[in-house]
Amino acid sequence: MADIDQLKRQISEGRISRREFIQSATAAGLAAAIPAGLLAEEAKAAAPKRGGKLRQALRGGSTSDSLFAGGGGDSHNVNTSWQVMNNLTKIMPDGSVAGELAESFEASADAATWTFKLRKGVEFHNGKTLDAEDIIHSINVHRGKDTKSTGKGLVTGISDIKADGKNTVVFTLKSGNADFPAVMSDYHFPIGQAGTEGKDWDKGIGTGPYSLTAWEPGIRSAGKRNPNYFKEGKPYFDEVETIHVADVAARMSAIRSDEVDVIDEPDLKLIDRLEKSPGLAVHEAAGAKHFTYPMHIDKAPFDNVDVRLALKYAIDRKAILQTLLRGHGYLGNDHPIARNQKYYASELPQRAYDPDKAKFHLKKAGMESLDLTLYAGDIYSGGVDGAVLYKEHAAKAGINLDVKRVSTDGYWSNVWNVKPFCVSFWSGRSTEDLMFSTAFAADSAWNETKWTHERFNKLLVEARAELDEAKRRAMYVEMQQIVRDIGGLVAPVFANWVFVTRDKLSVPEKIAGNWSVDGYKNTERWWFA
Repeated sequence: MADIDQLKRQISEGRISRREFIQSATAAGLAAAIPAGLLAEEAKAAAPKRGGKLRQALRGGSTSDSLFAGGGGDSHNVNTSWQVMNNLTKIMPDGSVAGELAESFEASADAATWTFKLRKGVEFHNGKTLDAEDIIHSINVHRGKDTKSTGKGLVTGISDIKADGKNTVVFTLKSGNADFPAVMSDYHFPIGQAGTEGKDWDKGIGTGPYSLTAWEPGIRSAGKRNPNYFKEGKPYFDEVETIHVADVAARMSAIRSDEVDVIDEPDLKLIDRLEKSPGLAVHEAAGAKHFTYPMHIDKAPFDNVDVRLALKYAIDRKAILQTLLRGHGYLGNDHPIARNQKYYASELPQRAYDPDKAKFHLKKAGMESLDLTLYAGDIYSGGVDGAVLYKEHAAKAGINLDVKRVSTDGYWSNVWNVKPFCVSFWSGRSTEDLMFSTAFAADSAWNETKWTHERFNKLLVEARAELDEAKRRAMYVEMQQIVRDIGGLVAPVFANWVFVTRDKLSVPEKIAGNWSVDGYKNTERWWFA
């Protein structure tokens, strides 16, 4: 264990930071020997500072993007959306749900009626004061019969929304939903002004920390600090510029050359070099992000459960984890629930790579071999590489995958949910109900496997309203098992969120794991040290 003199030498030589000095000294029981001036300096350095322009290079943009979040989205436009707008609720770094535009929320005894009290005096960028009608309108645009919102499936359980005065909104649900506040935190549901329709959403008039100064879908966005933001002291940056950089090598080059201050999804093969690079800091957070290969089970040959099982046994999950993620994640089990979630089914046996079992199921399906096209794009770092690895693994089971590489631009509208077998990924959701409702409910627009299962959908509704924890867990475990054993999802790995910043950025020690770059809330949570 280091003594105080060793630590003093290390900090004087610049080999450790003030924070590392204090942490090491405290762990060694030497806290009393820490100079008071150093503590004061560290406290001063840790205090948020205002100023500067944050420059971001994020993946996941498309020329078809919109700030109407009901159109779906990825890193670039969701991050931009939350720069200019807020939700009723938000996910905290510890995973809990808290009010954002809502000051408080309360449920009836059966969780079928939820009352949200709004913060008073919150202003839109154009000076209008937020009221209940803005909330009602912004949620209702996802509920209409003709809505094109991909978030519609999450709000089909709402039977009525009404105002109780200017600062109270009451949601009446068709049945109880203990997770309803988490639903309102979803990125589909930022709040705009009453009457906002169509292209008006792209004006970005919200209540958020920045007002929009530029929006070029799939290219860049920019904003300046909102001087009337309702969160005291925030945001800290004067300006934010977010550019879409799809190519991981280009993102890496941008952060190394100091062209940007933060990038998401670096090349994990080079992560060790980044950690040793002067001026850079690598950050990591475990979450619910998972890579998938969805099959449309309403189309042959995927309508045969043995074909689906063959494809699940034909992928080497450990090889994907080590080769693609360099160990920055953990094995998936062909369902979408992360192991850090409340009702994760830890008791389900982990599916392993087994070419002989894959052949067995192919034979049960009446086949000696199988030829398939797998559509792949680099929608995440290694999307195509992972598909090529899958091809190599599956060949040993007599499954011949023709990996067809396609452009990332327009991938989510032209390939995903269109082609019967493709590369996909999910950032995950904050609760089991949100994840299942978004990706597996029979009426969801994002039901990527075209999944319809009577027992599953019955459990989905019942578990949502069940307030007994033991009963609720049993339901979610059964749902995970159903999807694992007969569903159309190959989910080999869960990936940690990894991102890189210039070390001049102050990033909190506890970062959110619900999305990348601190839950996409980095533009209001971080500052320049």
